[in-house]
Amino acid sequence: MATSPAPAVSLTALSVILGLVAAVGPFAIDMYLPAMPAIGRDLAASQQAVQWTIVGYFITFGLAQMVYGPWADQSGRKPPLYLGLALFIAGTLVCALAPGIVWLVIGRMIQGLGGAATMVVLRAVIRDLATGPAATRMMSTIMIVIAVSPMLAPLSGAGLLTIGSWRLIFWALLIAAAVSFLLIHFALPETLTAENRQTFDLGTTIRGTKALLADRPFLVMTFLAGFSFASFFVFIASASFVYTQQFGLTPTQFSLAFAANAIGFFAASQFAAPLATRMGTLRMIYLATTGFALATFAGFALGLLGMATLPVTMTALFVGNIFLGVILPTAQVQALEDHGANAGLASSLGGTMQMVAAGVLVAAAGPFLDGTVVPMQGAIALCGALALGLSMLITQHPKAP
Repeated sequence: MATSPAPAVSLTALSVILGLVAAVGPFAIDMYLPAMPAIGRDLAASQQAVQWTIVGYFITFGLAQMVYGPWADQSGRKPPLYLGLALFIAGTLVCALAPGIVWLVIGRMIQGLGGAATMVVLRAVIRDLATGPAATRMMSTIMIVIAVSPMLAPLSGAGLLTIGSWRLIFWALLIAAAVSFLLIHFALPETLTAENRQTFDLGTTIRGTKALLADRPFLVMTFLAGFSFASFFVFIASASFVYTQQFGLTPTQFSLAFAANAIGFFAASQFAAPLATRMGTLRMIYLATTGFALATFAGFALGLLGMATLPVTMTALFVGNIFLGVILPTAQVQALEDHGANAGLASSLGGTMQMVAAGVLVAAAGPFLDGTVVPMQGAIALCGALALGLSMLITQHPKAP
């Protein structure tokens, strides 16, 4: 198979560009978190109804990846990115002008349809350029940029709330999406050569999908990453209510607490590639998943014992995020390791399964998330238990050390 052309800029520079584009999706989630209680009051909506603006985004984000991946394998990586960002911009306009909670959920679902392109296609771009520890280094560099989002996005949203309504947040997202569109057009080269492109037809897609669904290592890594990431989705769907209602934080204070929880993820993601090289990728994922599960169990147990104060809650989440920072970039790269020939389809199918699994977990937990910390910690512990169960299968992976 022919190789991709050498990029005109370094892999590090490309990683930063990819991270800036990929950060649009996380910003669409994190930036309006401080405004969720205000949105509920302004639109006369319940907490669970407001949480559907998160769930709806995740579900369409996941399902749309099944389209972008095969398309990216056929046409190249850039055309799907153009359409995805156009849809994201349209959905952001609907959100900014939404007269009620139903329209806001619809706008968020359109945002998800568009935002999916950035994540699935950019993962395929990484697979075009590198594999193994080199790909993990690229993913970790992207994680640096994405990890800034939980630190800056809520603070930016809280700042906008001090000068106007929550609708300003979506106008800011519109500008960010436009900047990403320009970056893709002018700074991102096409990484899939013409000879490496695949003809799309339904039969080929079905056969490729069946092969991936029969690949046990692919499924293990995909769902391990999905259930681990679901813990973060549970957190962002409920944290603004827990921190402001139970712990009495202001939107700005909540943003600072949210940013503190992201520091562990940000720091640990930078050690993923060196650790994978030193101890072996699969062994590292297994150990990190075990640590993540234990951290989530401890947080839930302390909550049941009535000891879940704000510092205790933040500490448990911080420790869990350290392990997440190791698990997520490595498991996502490992899932694609043996599927370079159909990286787009593998990336889209894996992303779909991850996001839908996370969305279903958040939707199932929604009726129990009442603005207090114990249900939130319980749902996060469930994610840890599911990830831990899947990690037990890693030792049976044919490439396990």
